[in-house]
Amino acid sequence: MTLKKAIGKVHLWLGLTSGLVVFVISLTGCLYAFKTEIEDFTQPYRYVQTEAKPLLPPSALGAIGKRILPGKNLHSVTYRTGGRAAVLTFYHYEPTYYYLAFVNPYSGNVLEVSDMSSDFFYQVLQGHYYLWLPPTIGQPIAASATLIFVVMLITGIVLWWPKHKGARKQRFSVKWKSPWRRRNYDLHNVLGFYAASIALIMAGTGLVWGFQWFAKSAYWATSGGKELQAYYEPASVLPTTTLTPGSPIIDRLWQQTTATKPAVETMEVHFPETKTASIAITTNPTAATLWKTDYRYYDQYTMKELPVNHVYGRFDETTTMANKIARLNYDVHIGAISGLPGKIMAFLASLVSASLPVTGFLLWWGRRKKSKNRPARPVRSMSVAAYRDKVQVMK
Repeated sequence: MTLKKAIGKVHLWLGLTSGLVVFVISLTGCLYAFKTEIEDFTQPYRYVQTEAKPLLPPSALGAIGKRILPGKNLHSVTYRTGGRAAVLTFYHYEPTYYYLAFVNPYSGNVLEVSDMSSDFFYQVLQGHYYLWLPPTIGQPIAASATLIFVVMLITGIVLWWPKHKGARKQRFSVKWKSPWRRRNYDLHNVLGFYAASIALIMAGTGLVWGFQWFAKSAYWATSGGKELQAYYEPASVLPTTTLTPGSPIIDRLWQQTTATKPAVETMEVHFPETKTASIAITTNPTAATLWKTDYRYYDQYTMKELPVNHVYGRFDETTTMANKIARLNYDVHIGAISGLPGKIMAFLASLVSASLPVTGFLLWWGRRKKSKNRPARPVRSMSVAAYRDKVQVMK
């Protein structure tokens, strides 16, 4: 068996074992590509009329949230510029629930309350991450299939590579007028080749979430050998004396951040969930991407900023290149780093990736069926004299 035939066997059997999972991951990624644009177009309650009056502070919006969903954990409130509604996020892991409430930040009027567990794009994301299985089961399966897909892309390029110049023209175009088996062969090979580079980037960035060893290795390589620090929230120190009455500290921190960063498009204020939790405030200069988000953590009693040494801390001149690369992972994965053209490329690459297991299976099935229907080659009889002559020649 030649090396190329061995690679072909690896490509075939890995494809057959992982094809269905790759199809689901790719198709859900394709559906999720324009989530933001679709929601903005179809959900008018995300917008409000801009008014010449101050926005309601986090404590006031938090009180509204407690009236909307009493007993639910209010995780954060998000402010957006450009005539956007404030978004109250209610989230808890056990028992699991996830709600979004859209509120007019000027008047406090509740515009919409959405149970995200039944949201279309939330379910698409659950399929993309976990295959709609429990996370402890679905996540390793999806991650393993993504790793196999990377191997499939590399072996596919090796198999596609033309042997000589004359074969190159045939590898770059689909022969639409050929029989369907030939068209299917071209669709698998040609489209796979054109999408391979983008698909490799998307699969590689997906592996950062899929495997800790991959994320740590990527960070080690980009940081010059440093260790990736796990995410954590710093703790507040319980006061030993009675606090001086005044406006809520969360409101003062919000006002302070608004004054020092007036040009941001998104500000998210996280409510402390325990007596020792910190208040987290994130600001983003552009809502189209996430990598420039600045994360600050404060003591909920003293307003003192609490430093962290993981990737999701301050974004300023001290941010290392390795941390910037790690932050870019999501924006690169969905194509947002290149704006709308990047999202279109990610959409098309995901669509082609979803088609590859289908066209590949049809190729295998067609060849299997063809080999079964192929008549056996006739055995030619040979006389004794002819056999003796052949033996004599061989000697």
